[in-house]
Amino acid sequence: MRIGMLADVYKPVISGVTNYISLNKEMLEALGHEVYVFTFGHEDYDDEEQGIIRSPGLPILDTGFYLSIRYTKKAYRLLKTMDVAHVHHPFVSGSLAMRYLRPAGVPIVFTNHTRYDLYSQAYLPAMPDTFSTAALQTYLPSFCRSCDVVIAPSPGMKDVLRKLAVDTEIEVVPNGVDLKPYSKNVVPIEREYLGFTSDDILLNFTGRLGPEKNIPFLLRSFAGVAQAYDHIGLLIVGDGQERDNLEDRVNYMGIKDRVRFTGMVPYDQIPRYLAASDIFVTASISEVHPLSIIEAMASGLPVIGINSPGIGDTITDGETGFLVAGEELAGFTAKMVRMIIDHEYRKVMGENARKKSQNYAIEKTTDLMLSQYRTAIVRSATRKLGIGNRFRRWLDGFNL
Repeated sequence: MRIGMLADVYKPVISGVTNYISLNKEMLEALGHEVYVFTFGHEDYDDEEQGIIRSPGLPILDTGFYLSIRYTKKAYRLLKTMDVAHVHHPFVSGSLAMRYLRPAGVPIVFTNHTRYDLYSQAYLPAMPDTFSTAALQTYLPSFCRSCDVVIAPSPGMKDVLRKLAVDTEIEVVPNGVDLKPYSKNVVPIEREYLGFTSDDILLNFTGRLGPEKNIPFLLRSFAGVAQAYDHIGLLIVGDGQERDNLEDRVNYMGIKDRVRFTGMVPYDQIPRYLAASDIFVTASISEVHPLSIIEAMASGLPVIGINSPGIGDTITDGETGFLVAGEELAGFTAKMVRMIIDHEYRKVMGENARKKSQNYAIEKTTDLMLSQYRTAIVRSATRKLGIGNRFRRWLDGFNL
């Protein structure tokens, strides 16, 4: 099968979506499929992978995203030869899929990876919530109706799409994780290198340091616990636009000697940082299907998080970690204290988390996704090519 992955952004930008695409591309290719990634910008980046097709675009500030209204001729001609196209961002890539692929009869699968309602609040704070929600309720339902298969990575994300007025059939297919690097045999990064001792209870947050991750809330909770316990530390693995602000907060709160920022860490080294930790913590409520949490669970770490779509679908409260109802600082801090002081319970939850992570093995989720690709191909074959699409296809022949 020839599979086209359509993404507004890809490497060198590191995110949950780029990691997902890269991992699935590798797995699908190992099964004998041809996979191409169609994306924008970073044309001077030296791709280590084969099949990365880049078209030019205008950079959107320093986000790593590019704005574009068309693919290159080379990209378009190759794209039309795909057996199925998998759209990972609905706006730029999604609109171009409708323009180019629907008239060409290429089946379209769409996975909604992102809480766009919350991202607009985080990155466009001046925009009223009602406006951003109304815009999503206008665009997403129409876009999803034009796709052959619509996928949510978690039941919670499916509910979010329903609230955004998406009325088409929605399949739930978890984003898979390659669990092999997170075995019990991983050699942890040396704690002394990180500035901690073997006696410390080490909390870990791994992810992009962006406003949607709600890390100031996490720091406030940790600071409260650090006043009562002197043998705990917080390791923040990752980088992003909020790092300078977060480091200033840590200095101001007087917990600089208890918090370490690693900066960007190579993805293949993440298992070592998780293996050196005791607990995974996150205050994000913007997750759809949190790969970082699944990776932590695969490393045998219990997780503390806020009950929200994606997070609540992944953590089983009291079994694989703790869920806190809402952004309630006292409740989050109390769960953190209990996790720290109850060593045996923490170990049991960590082992439970490791077992549950097997549900997200990439081998299982790839089989599920291939089934959805086949469904899309069947559905696309039954679609009638209307006169409007015929005309658009004829017109595109002159534009390219």
